[in-house]
Amino acid sequence: MTSVADALTLIKRGAEEVIVEEDLVKKLESGKPLRIKAGFDPTAPDLHLGHTVLINKLKQFQDLGHEVLFLIGDFTGMIGDPTGKSATRPPLTEEQVAENARSYKEQVFKILDPDKTTVLFNSQWMSKMSAADMIKLAGQYTVARMLERDDFNKRFKGEQSIAIHEFLYPLVQGFDSVAMQADVELGGTDQKFNLLMGRTLQKSAGQAPQTIITMPLLEGLDGVQKMSKSLNNYVGVSDAPGEMYTKLLSMPDSMIWRYYELLSFKSLEEISLLKASVDSGRNPQEVKDLFAREIIERFHDAESAASAHTSAGNRVGLGEIPDDVPEVEVDSEGQEELPISAVLRLSGLVKNGAAAKDVLGRGAVYVDGKKVEATLKVRVRGQFVIQAGKKKIAKVILK
Repeated sequence: MTSVADALTLIKRGAEEVIVEEDLVKKLESGKPLRIKAGFDPTAPDLHLGHTVLINKLKQFQDLGHEVLFLIGDFTGMIGDPTGKSATRPPLTEEQVAENARSYKEQVFKILDPDKTTVLFNSQWMSKMSAADMIKLAGQYTVARMLERDDFNKRFKGEQSIAIHEFLYPLVQGFDSVAMQADVELGGTDQKFNLLMGRTLQKSAGQAPQTIITMPLLEGLDGVQKMSKSLNNYVGVSDAPGEMYTKLLSMPDSMIWRYYELLSFKSLEEISLLKASVDSGRNPQEVKDLFAREIIERFHDAESAASAHTSAGNRVGLGEIPDDVPEVEVDSEGQEELPISAVLRLSGLVKNGAAAKDVLGRGAVYVDGKKVEATLKVRVRGQFVIQAGKKKIAKVILK
C-alpha cells in the first residue's frame, strides 16, 4: 500500500497548483478510490506529447488505485472551447466530433489501462437537459464573474465579439463535474477558470467540491513556446519511431529535465541520478537517447525503440558494428603508430583536426566497438573498425 505522503508526492510531481491540498489529503486518507476526471474536447484527431502531460497524471492516479474518468466532450466540442481564443471559435460537426473521439481513444490507451478507465461523453447528460434546465444552470453565474476570465476580459475591452454560447462552455464543463460526481479534476493551467466553475456548481448541488490539479503547458522542442503543431515544435504520439528519435534528440539541453519530469515514467530518484551523471560530465545526448527510447517504446514497442536510431537516418548506434562496413586504406607514411585524431582525419571519418577534437571530446569515438580516449595511439599494419559519431564508420586498414 502506498502511504498518503508518498501518494501526494507522486500526485504533485510536475503539477502547477493543487486547490485545495488539505482537502485532497483528507480524500486520500479516507482510503476510498477517488473519481478522477479529465475532460478532452475532440477538436483535433492527433495528440502530441504536450497533451500527454495530463494523461500521464491520470495514469499515476490509476496506478494508485483510483478510478479514472476520461471525459470526451462531444457536447462541448460542438460549442467550441473559447479558452485562449481571440475570436469566436467555429463549432465542430457531430461527424467531426465522432471521428476525432475514436482517434483520441486509440491514442490514450497507449498510456492508460483501458480495463481501469471509464470513457464518458458529456452528451450522455447534456442532451437530456431541457431549455428550462439550461436557463436554470445559466442562472447560477453572473456575466460580471464570467468577464473576469482573462480571454473574455481582453476580448470585451478590445471590443471583439463574444457569442452568448461561449459563456455556456465553462458552465457545461462545470456541470460535467456535478454529473460525474468528480472528486478530483485535472486540467492545464489555461483551464483554471473552468475547473473552478466545477467547484462552484458542485457546492450549489450539495456535493463536496472537487480538488483541482493544474498541469503546466509543455514547451515545445524550441524550448520557448508551448508545444504546438502550428509552430512545428511538437512530437506527435503517432510519429514514426525514427521521426520521434530525431526530434527528441534535437531538444535543447535546458529542456531535458523538464521533459523527464513531465513525460517520463522513471522515478524522481532515477531522474536525479541521471542529472547527477550529466553534472559530472556525461554527454547529455546519451540521456536524451534514453528518454527518446522510453517514449518510442510507449507509443510503439521495444523493438522500434531499439532500432529507432537507424530509422532516423543514423547508420548505427554508438558501439554497434554493422555487417557492411566500408573499407578505407590509410598510408601511415612510415610511422609505427598514429594518434587516433590523425587516423580519423586521414581516413575521412572527420573533415579536419578540429572536428576530430570535437568528436573525441564528446566521447563518440569507438574502435572495434569500444569507446576510446583522445590520447589513444593506433598501431600501424593493422585494421580496425572505427566509428566517429553515429553516422561515420569504416574498417580502417593502416599500412
